Amino acid sequence: MNTLTLKPGKEKSLLRRHPWIYATGIDRVEGRAEPGATITVRAADGRFLAKAAYSPHSQIRARVWTFDENEPVDHALIKRRIATAVAHRRQWVSDSDAVRLVFGEADRLPGLVVDYYGAGRGAEQAQLVCQFNAAGVEQWKDAIVQALIKETGCPNVYERSDAAVREREGLALVTGVLAGAEPDPELSVTEHGVRYYVDVRNGHKTGFYVDQRDNRKLVGDLAEGREVLNCFCYTGGFSLAALRGGAASVVSIDSSGEALKIAEGNVGLNGFDAQRATWLDADVFKSLRQFRAEGRQFDLIVLDPPKFAPSAQHIDRAARAYKEINLVGMQLLRPGGLLFTYSCSGAIGMELFHKIVAGAATDARVDARILRRLSAGTDHPMLAAFPEGEYLKGLLLQRV
Repeated sequence: MNTLTLKPGKEKSLLRRHPWIYATGIDRVEGRAEPGATITVRAADGRFLAKAAYSPHSQIRARVWTFDENEPVDHALIKRRIATAVAHRRQWVSDSDAVRLVFGEADRLPGLVVDYYGAGRGAEQAQLVCQFNAAGVEQWKDAIVQALIKETGCPNVYERSDAAVREREGLALVTGVLAGAEPDPELSVTEHGVRYYVDVRNGHKTGFYVDQRDNRKLVGDLAEGREVLNCFCYTGGFSLAALRGGAASVVSIDSSGEALKIAEGNVGLNGFDAQRATWLDADVFKSLRQFRAEGRQFDLIVLDPPKFAPSAQHIDRAARAYKEINLVGMQLLRPGGLLFTYSCSGAIGMELFHKIVAGAATDARVDARILRRLSAGTDHPMLAAFPEGEYLKGLLLQRV
């Protein structure tokens, strides 16, 4: 039996049901555990704590499958977990063809991300996209794929295991078809009445930012008659929502020309007036400073940048970047204007993000009030014992 024994006192987080075991807390590993193998985790005094997936190359040395000593880690467990995850989304998610079907630790499938696209087209034409970001789920890949097909009826499964976290797990970057047909290059989804093209093979993450669904709707609900600025727009998610909501105009900025081509295609896909949409292939930081120098102002601004802090070592640098864009963003708001600002950096908690944005308002000499805290939707649940799962956080502010 493969056994991992913790140092004295290092069992506390597991007793609180936190699902990660760090290398620094381990006293010894006995047996010949291969990457992804199931390993029994014990306290220094020999007490059983959990069964976990072993990852010898990662600082997160093991990820918990179960805290129940009598629950085997087998095909049946995988099937149950997938079935439970799918049932949760059927209960909580509606009015969208794009759904986060599995969200890693929150669904007790640590390291696994699965998105489901095109459900409105029927299961046979829909697309499942998977990311296997840890050694444990990599080991159970075939069982996971079969369980997903069974529970959803969707035969098309594509792998996008090309995130940098794979390398920290000692895993190669992999993409390709796992089952069924190649993804449709014209795949589109409908979300709150807006259609979006999704590039499964080459787009960010799994092709679309599913996590911003509820926030896009909120932007659309508040956009009527406003002049909107959408920064880091990617394929125009917030821009399209604002156009549907009746925005007077939308200026969208991104440094990816390919993403902007898809965004412009989304305008035509929805039959929106292209004259209300301006797309800028440019650096957001430079563009914001230029707008400030020109004296331009907007009624609603969205700041949804990429991950500035991929790890705790990058927090200081990331904080400076978040502060800069929020400072200039607030200066570009008209009185009464709305600012939607986000961080998707897991290393930046909500309280720190709040502090950064408050500091930006102070330095901008702007009075701003927080109307709402923002997060991902109900298809991105968070374990109470695992705050690291809340990677996306945001604030809706109004300039007074």
